[in-house]
Amino acid sequence: MSDLSVPTGLLTPLTAAPTAAQAANTARIRKTAEDFETSFLSQMLKPMFEGLSTDGEFNGGQAEGTWRSFMIDAMAKQAVKAGGIGLTGTVMSEMLKMQEHGQ
Repeated sequence: MSDLSVPTGLLTPLTAAPTAAQAANTARIRKTAEDFETSFLSQMLKPMFEGLSTDGEFNGGQAEGTWRSFMIDAMAKQAVKAGGIGLTGTVMSEMLKMQEHGQ
């Protein structure tokens, strides 16, 4: 007769599905972490555009200089939406740890 037992290391305990409150809390934490990564990326992108001239035939002039910060923020949001640089997951993990320890 063959041994049909499953090796102990392959068994994982079943966990209850998260409640609606837990899911909402996790969604809020994810949003906060994404917002943090967006802000971080925005700050990292700003120096790339400092000192660039907005004068010239095909440049935006004063309006480009005025609205440049909005463009940088939009680029950062899009980068996070596309997967970002991995900061969201790390921030989320730390926030969840802090919450578990009651901080």
